[in-house]
Amino acid sequence: MEGGQYNPATIEEVQRLREELHAKRKRLVFTSGCFDLLHAGHVRYLAQARAAGDALVVALNSDASVRALKGESRPIQSQEDRAEILSALRSVDAVVIFDENRTTKLIQKIKPHVFAKGGDYTVDSLNPEERAALDGVKAEIKILPLVPGRSTTKTVHKMLAPESSDGEKKLVLGVLGSGKGTNFAAILRAIKLGELDAEVGVVISDVAGSGMMKLAQGAGLPAVFVDPGPNPNKFGDAAQKEVCEHLERHQVDVVVLTGFMRLLKEPVLSAFQDRIVNVHPSLLPLFKGRDAPQQAINEGELESGCTVHLVNAEVDAGRILAQAKVPVLIGDTAQALHERIKEAEHRLLPQVLGEWRARGLPIRGGEAQKA
Repeated sequence: MEGGQYNPATIEEVQRLREELHAKRKRLVFTSGCFDLLHAGHVRYLAQARAAGDALVVALNSDASVRALKGESRPIQSQEDRAEILSALRSVDAVVIFDENRTTKLIQKIKPHVFAKGGDYTVDSLNPEERAALDGVKAEIKILPLVPGRSTTKTVHKMLAPESSDGEKKLVLGVLGSGKGTNFAAILRAIKLGELDAEVGVVISDVAGSGMMKLAQGAGLPAVFVDPGPNPNKFGDAAQKEVCEHLERHQVDVVVLTGFMRLLKEPVLSAFQDRIVNVHPSLLPLFKGRDAPQQAINEGELESGCTVHLVNAEVDAGRILAQAKVPVLIGDTAQALHERIKEAEHRLLPQVLGEWRARGLPIRGGEAQKA
């Protein structure tokens, strides 16, 4: 502290601390975070982390890093203030500020003996790059339980949007997609025309540079690419966790899947139970899964259509909210039929979203009441 200003530790100082501890057969614990609005959950978590070793170093996201991760409205407090507050805790031995979105480089330089992470993660859902760095320095990974009901996001939500006003606020949508984004465009059009009283909080795609991402960017909306991982047939634990974080960060009421070609699993399904909606190109329960228009043609159906339904752990098996029918014409190809179905989707999906509260479907912070 010089002239009343707190000076965070340098990487070199943390490296020396690590070597001093190692020489005495003691262990350095390392954790990271934004710590934007310190609360009891943070204090208890850091105390648990410190108890896992002999000294605790906190890597603190810089202001630029917080903005990149959480949007332009964050951080609430400057990096200098956040670092000073953290350093005042008995459990914290040093605070180092970093600019990157990940702590990979810090892990490689500091070589902590123990890496601590909150209980909303598992070892498998850690970022693969950070996990590889931890394995490289032979760090022990400790997953520590969170304090229920305490989080920065929930605290901010209570401050800015008390429960009593939820019914007066616009429905906040989180839109996930993998392709051109024609249903997303239909949602934007309905909002612009005043047919849908909602706003898009965030757009997420598993395809970098997808048409939907470009539409979102052109509309000035937050657009996020989530790396699905190396397996083309799997949306890994780290990706599932990242999607959930983005949705919660943007205070999403309803998650809308518009041609999203990945299966959502935990923690998204639990965090947004009965608040995830999908539009599928068939009259469910007929023709689940991929290539539904071709399946309808193969079966000689006289009509097909689309279904808007809630999403659960089983593919295309959640509660049906609405359906629209289209004819299957003689000589139809799968592509021609699908284009006709899409026209129905573009009408039906915004309609269902516009009726969300009237249908008594749940939103963030509780269940909507039927009008």
